[in-house]
Amino acid sequence: MARAGGAAAGRGRLLESARVSRFSEPQDPAFRALDTSLGFDRRLWPYDVAQSRAHAAMLAAQGIISEADRDALHAALDAVEAELAEDRFSFREDDVDIHMAIERRVTEIAGPVGGKIHTARSRNDQVATDVAMFVRDQARSAEEGVTGLMRALVEQAERHLDWALPGYTHLQRGQPVYLAHHLLAYVWMLERDRARLRFAHDQADRLPLGAGALAGVNFETDRRAIAEQLGFAGGVVPNSIDAVSNRDFVLDFLGAAATCLTHLSRLGCELVIWSTSEFGFVVLPDAWTSGSSIMPQKKNPDAAELLRAKAPRVVGRLTALYGTLHALPLTYNKDMQEDKEGLFDAADTLELCLAAARGMIAGARFDRERMAAAASDELIAATDLADLLVKRGTPFREAHGVIAGIVRESVESGTPFRELVVRELGPDAGAILEQSSWLESKVSEGGTATARVREQLEQARALLA
Repeated sequence: MARAGGAAAGRGRLLESARVSRFSEPQDPAFRALDTSLGFDRRLWPYDVAQSRAHAAMLAAQGIISEADRDALHAALDAVEAELAEDRFSFREDDVDIHMAIERRVTEIAGPVGGKIHTARSRNDQVATDVAMFVRDQARSAEEGVTGLMRALVEQAERHLDWALPGYTHLQRGQPVYLAHHLLAYVWMLERDRARLRFAHDQADRLPLGAGALAGVNFETDRRAIAEQLGFAGGVVPNSIDAVSNRDFVLDFLGAAATCLTHLSRLGCELVIWSTSEFGFVVLPDAWTSGSSIMPQKKNPDAAELLRAKAPRVVGRLTALYGTLHALPLTYNKDMQEDKEGLFDAADTLELCLAAARGMIAGARFDRERMAAAASDELIAATDLADLLVKRGTPFREAHGVIAGIVRESVESGTPFRELVVRELGPDAGAILEQSSWLESKVSEGGTATARVREQLEQARALLA
């Protein structure tokens, strides 16, 4: 009996010491500063509260905790949610991350039962679940932002169906196009962005929770019940090791964001160029421009310039996470804490840039006369003249050389291009120099002829419907 009592007493002392700490000395302050993620991961709190609520419900349903414990945990989680939502949650210096802060506060409110919230889960699968839920929401939100920009582009295209402007290669005038045709090019780029964002959403739509630290947990849990409650349509991650070590869905979102922002950088660049006095094709809305600190006359396209600059920033975030995950052994490693700051920054940057692009496009005022004047340069009909010779039976490469010779003679001698064309090729060639013929001759599918642009508009409207 004495031995039994001694053993019981020994177990009591061990249990008591386990509640204190595994370590015999405090952490170095520099390490704590390096280790803590609360400064940036606190924005995950809505997801952490939601998954903790679902986790507690599952534990009770499986008989792992009592219904009374579940109710106490839910009441504490409700209180914590209100405190966080109303910005009156008191963080402590030793709250290393949002997950531990919430658990600590739940325990303060519910008492010892609060410690049961972490039964049958690890911070590894807990964090992975929060991040997956965040990516799902951000991918869905970004897709809505892309759709809004697509709609603004389609509306502007419909209003400017037959407004001509030069199309450029190497930023030199190439062939004339309609403004609607040019704007619709961005619609198809953005539609690909929507597909990439949907893919990122779907890759994040599988539940990691229930994987434990890496090997599963020692309880008969119901992961699918949690997946259903939290809206994980893809079910559960089938392998516990993959569940805690996977951040592919973050890479997928960052990749989609980087590509979308690259598209926006091209749009921003063109808006900057087109709004210069030298081009004068567009006037951007005052709401998305700024003035100069010294030159009163200035109207600077700052928002469009920032669209150009933001893309490399997010590409850098993507590259950084690839570097973090490269050659990283399974399963969880603290390196993976680096997944969040880049993800949060990319999500915020994409949201802002989509709003800016939509605002500028929706409020843009195009100058028909300036665009038409630039598109009336007869030299940009050179390809149409070469095609005329092809229709007469001349091989294209030979026709190309003939027209190039006429262009050179016009430039060097100062003789009007039209005069040389009519003299060398005949009166019917002069008719090709009428501007409308340059545009309406592009009858191939996807071309700039009005009928083809109308087809594109129909397809674009269908996408948005």
